[in-house]
Amino acid sequence: MTLDIPTFATGLIVVLVIPLALAAYRMIRGPGYADRFVALDMLTAVGVSIAGLTTVVTGYSAFLDIALGLALINFVATAAFATFLERKDSDR
Repeated sequence: MTLDIPTFATGLIVVLVIPLALAAYRMIRGPGYADRFVALDMLTAVGVSIAGLTTVVTGYSAFLDIALGLALINFVATAAFATFLERKDSDR
């Protein structure tokens, strides 16, 4: 019995829909800005993993560029939000 990698990757993409939906729910219903931003961070992390798995399934390396772009945007957004929270706390 051999493992078919594209089929396995497709199954993982289907499984990743669960954390994607839960993070989207938390982003919409989050009680505070920090909770919503952590959910957005989770959404982009799941998006990066889905783009990577899509590369495995389709064989197109362009999805790796998409994953890299998402990761870079996520990093910059996280750093900007941390700066925002730090300045907000220093104003008090």
